[in-house]
Amino acid sequence: MPHSRRAALTTGLLFSLAAVAPLVSAQDKFPSKPIRIVVPYAAGGSTDQLARAIQQPMSDFLKQPVIVENKVGAGGSIGTDFVAKAPADGYTLVFGNSGPNAILPLLKKTPYDALKDLRPISTVAITPMILAIAADSPAKNLKEFLAAAKKSGNAWNFGSVGNGSLSHLTGEYFNGLASLQMLHVPYNGGAPMMTAFGGGQLQAAFVTGLDGQAMVQAGKVRYIAVGTPQRTATVAGLPAIAEEVPGFRSVAWFGVLAPSGVPDAVAAKLHEAVVHAVAQPEVKKMFADRNIEARSSTPEEMGRMIRDEMAQWGPVAQRANIRLD
Repeated sequence: MPHSRRAALTTGLLFSLAAVAPLVSAQDKFPSKPIRIVVPYAAGGSTDQLARAIQQPMSDFLKQPVIVENKVGAGGSIGTDFVAKAPADGYTLVFGNSGPNAILPLLKKTPYDALKDLRPISTVAITPMILAIAADSPAKNLKEFLAAAKKSGNAWNFGSVGNGSLSHLTGEYFNGLASLQMLHVPYNGGAPMMTAFGGGQLQAAFVTGLDGQAMVQAGKVRYIAVGTPQRTATVAGLPAIAEEVPGFRSVAWFGVLAPSGVPDAVAAKLHEAVVHAVAQPEVKKMFADRNIEARSSTPEEMGRMIRDEMAQWGPVAQRANIRLD
């Protein structure tokens, strides 16, 4: 081989190694600075509470500060899009849930591709959607509620935390499977919905334990059934809706995702950190007190869950003509 060509190849190889070395070094040292978890909803809400519950345990594991930052708007899509377009270095994550990661892309054109632009790291929590009714409702159980709701026609209503939300789609799904005609009343978030519910303006709503806890404890709202396919210890003592409405299933999840290009080694480290946080006794207790199960997952399991949700809720949105464009 001529000397000039050999020299050129050697120089090129050195440049390639020089380019790769910082990347390998950065991954080996990850994390070397604070990590930001973006919550795409307002501070104090249910998603925000869960994100902050894992904040310190993750920080302890990674030996770097973990900062929770709220970027609200457009049903969670603004904060989610921010992370989807962030540098794929593992330092910017999103605390996702069913809304912006599985349902919203079915209802409108989002600025990100939920399946391609984000990489699942792990779930953090799973909770059934709970059928709640007014405390003064004459129905004592699910069977009586179904009979009364059918008799009322469209005189009864159900509330949701917003158009196109999981609580909205769950209500329409319930209407369809149970042959009901309850009218949908949307609110701008869980707090105003529960305030209206406690004030006697709603007959029913599908809620998470975080949304409903205060009103249930105050005796203004009652839980009567859960959306898991079978009864669950997460909300002990309640029947599954599927016992009276065969095939019914509605479960909410919360979890951590990263930009899709994050290196495998970094994603693995983040996964370990989330799993560690979810396993902490204080985190499990905080969740259990709110009728939520602390549950981590593999990235693959989380990805399948998101795709399964899209397959479930797409037909519901079409039948109920739910669009947000």
